[in-house]
Amino acid sequence: MTQHSHPAYERIPAHEPKPPHQIQKVRHEIQHRYPIVTQVESLSPSFIRILLEGDDLVGLPSMSFDDHIKVFVPDGQGNEVNRDYTPRAFNPEAGILELEFVVHADGAASDWAQQVKIGDQAHLAGPRGSMIIPMDYDWYWLIGDPTALPAIHRRIEELPLDAHITVIAQVDHPEDQRQMMASTSSRQVHWVSSLEALLDQVQQLDLPQGDGFVWGAGEGHTMKQLRQLIVTEKGHPSDYTRISAYWKTGATDLDDENPS
Repeated sequence: MTQHSHPAYERIPAHEPKPPHQIQKVRHEIQHRYPIVTQVESLSPSFIRILLEGDDLVGLPSMSFDDHIKVFVPDGQGNEVNRDYTPRAFNPEAGILELEFVVHADGAASDWAQQVKIGDQAHLAGPRGSMIIPMDYDWYWLIGDPTALPAIHRRIEELPLDAHITVIAQVDHPEDQRQMMASTSSRQVHWVSSLEALLDQVQQLDLPQGDGFVWGAGEGHTMKQLRQLIVTEKGHPSDYTRISAYWKTGATDLDDENPS
């Protein structure tokens, strides 16, 4: 893939100190892997957790909370299709990978997650790269719909305990509002029930003082509106913003894209 020349993404020679908030982009060699399903768990009405294990997962490079791996699943017509998923958690030494699938009425990956059994073999590939967002910002906003929640959960777990975090998350059922973190003066979670309410909640909040990073992911049209709201209306620097379309209404396959 083409390397983009951008001040926020420039590589810094190893002997030079990194400036604050230095975002790094790392490319990985794509490998196909065939781990075994060792656990299937229904977490809530909309989420299924699947644990995968295998020697070929050892060393899988998942360096960022929003890495994407390809999961290959049957399409019901004798063919194999792939969908992008963010690793919820990963132990590279033990070769254990945790994925969360959003359950919905129509979708090859959702169907697979609801039918897969312990002992079945999975087929994965990637990730093709990692975008490593540093942990030295003054605050973080994490925004998204159900498809973004695995990445949001992982990011919260990886950030320092004293990090200032605001989460704005949309889910379809109250039972999907799983515990993310204890609410304190510096850590807040705002749950909403629709994409319109997601944007309304963001609109109502003021950006905190200091340097912060805004991360968002979800339905493409909503993410385009979110970027407009964060960067244009609220004036947050685009260098400190990553908002991605994880899916689009009517589309069956979509690579992660930034709806700028």
